[in-house]
Amino acid sequence: MSDLWVALCLVAVLEGLLLFVAPGGWKRAAAQIMMLPERQIRIIGGVVLGIGLVALYLVRNGGG
Repeated sequence: MSDLWVALCLVAVLEGLLLFVAPGGWKRAAAQIMMLPERQIRIIGGVVLGIGLVALYLVRNGGG
């Protein structure tokens, strides 16, 4: 369970870092995402989710 909290904290750190370092780029990206159809956003989210799960599996199991 503590691994989950560590992961959530790292997500917050990375998102905060992005907003701190490049607020203009973040705003432009958010505006572009708003123009995409929901189906396309869902597909992108699913792909990112899948990549994250595979990466987590590889990290937790020594990469091979």
